[in-house]
Amino acid sequence: MIQSLVFATNNEHKLTEVKEIIGDLFRVMSLKDIGCHYDIPETADTLEGNALLKAWYVKQKYGYDCFADDTGLEILALHNAPGVYSARYAGEAKDSKANIRKALFELQNETDRSARFRTVIALVIGEKEFLTEGIVEGSIIHEPRGDAGFGYDPIFVPKGYAETFAELGAEIKNSISHRAEAVKKLKQLIVSC
Repeated sequence: MIQSLVFATNNEHKLTEVKEIIGDLFRVMSLKDIGCHYDIPETADTLEGNALLKAWYVKQKYGYDCFADDTGLEILALHNAPGVYSARYAGEAKDSKANIRKALFELQNETDRSARFRTVIALVIGEKEFLTEGIVEGSIIHEPRGDAGFGYDPIFVPKGYAETFAELGAEIKNSISHRAEAVKKLKQLIVSC
């Protein structure tokens, strides 16, 4: 059984969310924990490609088995934009509020506000690589609501709920989110390795 894995992130929100889902199955270490303070470039044009780039970077440079994720908000009326560019939709500063403003501006004349969050996790163990995926369907509201969560959470309402991810809180979000689904599949994969 695997004792520990590096999660290729220094994003404290993601790290906390994933650790809560993983529980005590294995120890999750961040990039900071292994002394990697480098922002690993995400130069692929797919979520799968970016996740694999990050996981292999850690494996090759630091020698640790690793998993990495990439998440995109795909808005139907915007031809699945921002997608792989979600974090830098409004520019390289990766400003969540600016990204939200841009998405809402782009949607101002759209009646179909269907959207989905999609997370892909790449796992590298030894010389093998694996991929898992999680999707949550929902819609984009007209203005941000809620203080919890991060990224696009204040404008995304998951299907079957009236509240945004930012209003639902960590416990509910972690049970239904795209990342939660992908991490649950990751757990199953690791148990079978």
